[in-house]
Amino acid sequence: MLQDFKAFIMKGNVMDMAVGFIFGAAFGTVVKSLVANIVMPPVGKMMADVDFANMFYALDGKEYATLAALDEAGAPAIKYGVFINDMIGFLILGFVIFMLVRMVTKMQKKEEAKPAAPAPDIVLLTEIRDSLKKK
Repeated sequence: MLQDFKAFIMKGNVMDMAVGFIFGAAFGTVVKSLVANIVMPPVGKMMADVDFANMFYALDGKEYATLAALDEAGAPAIKYGVFINDMIGFLILGFVIFMLVRMVTKMQKKEEAKPAAPAPDIVLLTEIRDSLKKK
C-alpha cells in the first residue's frame, strides 16, 4: 500500500497540481497586495479619501472609528468595504488569468498554423507524377 501511495504521489499530474496550488496561493497574495496597496489608494483618493477597508456597518448600534476598533471590541458587523476590496481583487485576478489563457491560446494557434511537412508517400507520388509528365 505504501508503494502504491508513493507511485501515486510521484506521478506527474499530482506533482503538477501541487505546484499549481502553491503558485496559485502565492499569486493570490500578490493580487491581494496589488489591490490593497496600489489600486485602492488612488480609487479612495478619487472618491474623496474614502478607505474601503474601513467601511462597515456595526450591528450592535455603536460607533467605531476604524475596522480595527470594531474587531477589538468583538462587535458583529457587515464589513462591506472588505467585500468591495475582495471583489476588485477577484476582478483583477480574473482579468490576469484571462490574459494568460488568451496568450497561451494564441501561441498554440501559431504552432498549429505551421504547415505540416507532406508525408513521404505524397512526396514520392508527386515525384512520379512529375516524371511521367515529362515523358
